[in-house]
Amino acid sequence: MIGIIDYGMGNLYSVSKALERMNYDYFISSSPDELAKADGLILPGVGSFKDAMGILHEKGLVSFIKESVAKGTPLLGICLGMQLLFEESEENGLTQGLGFLKGRITKIPGITANGETYKVPHMGWNDLELKNPSPLLKDIEGGHVYFVHSYFAETDNENVIASSMYDVDVPAVVGKGNVFGTQFHPEKSSELGLKILQNYAAIVEKKVTI
Repeated sequence: MIGIIDYGMGNLYSVSKALERMNYDYFISSSPDELAKADGLILPGVGSFKDAMGILHEKGLVSFIKESVAKGTPLLGICLGMQLLFEESEENGLTQGLGFLKGRITKIPGITANGETYKVPHMGWNDLELKNPSPLLKDIEGGHVYFVHSYFAETDNENVIASSMYDVDVPAVVGKGNVFGTQFHPEKSSELGLKILQNYAAIVEKKVTI
């Protein structure tokens, strides 16, 4: 059973509908006591890093998420939810994140040294380039996924499972231990996105080793 963390800034409908398509059991809650019953967690997110961390602290979800990960519960962050997994973000002033992964969230420059411009926010389909093996991308060799974001993670390569080039080399899939994240929206990324969610469900069900 997957618990989707509801803190008022998540794409709950599309994530839940994707899990329904997979016939996978889930529930949505903002209560740490309820979410503690889940075998795995999904942290979705749309909006500002600073606002999201503020709400997570107010609801007592920061300590709950950290305790759950420490106990070995799998966690998948999606879009802003992925960014929250890192140490800090520059968005709207420096803000501390959950700190599971080393790195800082910074704005996509939108212009190269040669003067070429890129639209920010980055919205649309981009290729995945695999960097490091992970059960989250089991039987996936690449393909197009759907992004909507203005910020990206500057992080060590060891945390990067797959990347996508958009002005800069954007970490698209990240992970360490039982913590995973996708900068794109797997729930909006057609069959490839559903395969990633299926792989996450297999991790939650302990059908694969992480």
